[in-house]
Amino acid sequence: MRLLKTWGIIAFAAGLSACRKNAVTSELPVSPTTGTRTQFTLDSIYLYAKQIYLWSDALPSYIAFDPRKYASDPLALNAFNSELFDVSQLKVNPQTGLKYEEPVNPGSPKYSFITDLNASGELAAVGTPTLGAVLKDTVVGKNVGYIALGSFPELSTCKDALDAAFSKLAVADPQQLVVDLRYNGGGFVETAEYAANLIAPSALNGKVMFSEQYNALLQASNASILKNQSYYDANGKTVIYKGRTANLDDVDYTEAGNTHKFSKKGGLETVKDIYFITSSATASAAELLISSMKPYFNVKLVGGTTYGKPVGFFPVKIDVYSIYLSSFLILNAQGWSDYFQGIPADVQVTQEDDPALGDPNEACLSAVLGLTNGASLSTVQQKANDKKVQSASIFKSNAGTIRVPIGMIENRLKLKDN
Repeated sequence: MRLLKTWGIIAFAAGLSACRKNAVTSELPVSPTTGTRTQFTLDSIYLYAKQIYLWSDALPSYIAFDPRKYASDPLALNAFNSELFDVSQLKVNPQTGLKYEEPVNPGSPKYSFITDLNASGELAAVGTPTLGAVLKDTVVGKNVGYIALGSFPELSTCKDALDAAFSKLAVADPQQLVVDLRYNGGGFVETAEYAANLIAPSALNGKVMFSEQYNALLQASNASILKNQSYYDANGKTVIYKGRTANLDDVDYTEAGNTHKFSKKGGLETVKDIYFITSSATASAAELLISSMKPYFNVKLVGGTTYGKPVGFFPVKIDVYSIYLSSFLILNAQGWSDYFQGIPADVQVTQEDDPALGDPNEACLSAVLGLTNGASLSTVQQKANDKKVQSASIFKSNAGTIRVPIGMIENRLKLKDN
C-alpha cells in the first residue's frame, strides 16, 4: 500500500475540533473554537507537530508555544513558515550541540517544509526531481562498473531505466562499482531501496537493509490526530479497514513493521567494493543508499561531504497546504543514523563545474580509479590536492542560497494487521 499525491482533507471546523478531542497528551489544552482561517491553520500545524514530528518531545504546551502569535504576519504562508521554523529549532543534537534542523538557509528548517497545493488538490511538484534517475552507465578502467543516479523519482516512472542500466552492467560482472550521487538530492524511499536491491547479491536476501524509526507516540499508535488524514491505496482509492474508510491513524508505525530487508533484483551478483561519488547536494534517499550498503560492502566516498539528512517524511494536508514534518529516522543494519552533519568523503575532491559524467579523466572518477588500481587513500588524496580544477557552483541557486535537496518521501505506508 502507498500514499499517492492527494492526501486526506481536514475541514477547518470539524477537523480542528477532532484534533482537540483526539489529543493524547494532557498538556494540550482545548484550543480556541473561534478564529480566523490563518489562526486555525497555525493551530493545526502545532497540533500535528506535537504528535507526528520526530522531535515532538521538545515542543512546549499549546499555551506556552502560542501558535496564534504568528497570525500578525499579513501573509499567511509567511506566518506558517515562521511557525514551522520555530518548531524545528527546539531540539538540539547532544552529540554536536547543534539543532537537528540547523538551518542551511537563514530562517528555513534544514528538513521540514510546507508546500502549496494546486487548484486540483494535487501536491505541487514535491518529490519530483528535475534530473532523471539514470544519467549515465558505462564500464571504465579495469572492468569497473559506473552508474550516475541523478535522483530517485517514483519507482513506476524509472524502474525500466534502472533495470536496463544494471542489466548492462551485469554483463561485465564487475567486482567494483562506482555510484555517482553528486547530483542526487533524494526522492522516494522505494526507489532508493530498489536500487540497493539491484546492486546487492542474492546472498544478502533477508538481511536488514534499513529501518524507519518514528517517535514514541506514533509507534504506540497514539497519534490520534491522524484520524483526520485519509489513507489511499496504490490506485489513489480509499480503503475499507475494519468496516470503515482507512485513515493514517490505521498505519503501522512500529520499527518492526518498517524494517526493510534485501530482496535481490536483476542479475548483477559480483559487486564487492562500492565507491560513491558525493557532494553537498547528495542527500536523503541518496544517503540512505550509502548507509544501507556500509555494513555489507567495502564502501568508500569520493568527492565531498554529503548534505546530512537521515530523516524522512509523509505529508499531511492542512487546508490548501501539505506539511512535511520530519517524521522518521533512518537506521542501517548496524543501527547507525548519526549523519546529521553529512557523511564525510574518504577522499575530498574539489568538483568541477559541469563534469563529464563517466569520463575517467574527470576529477572524482579519476580519484576513484586510483583507489581501484590499488593506490592508498593518502596517495589519492594528495593527487586530488595537486589538481587545479574550477570550484563547482552547481549546488547554489542564482540567488546564492543553497538548494535544499528533494527529501525522502515514504509513499508505502502499511496498514496495521486487522
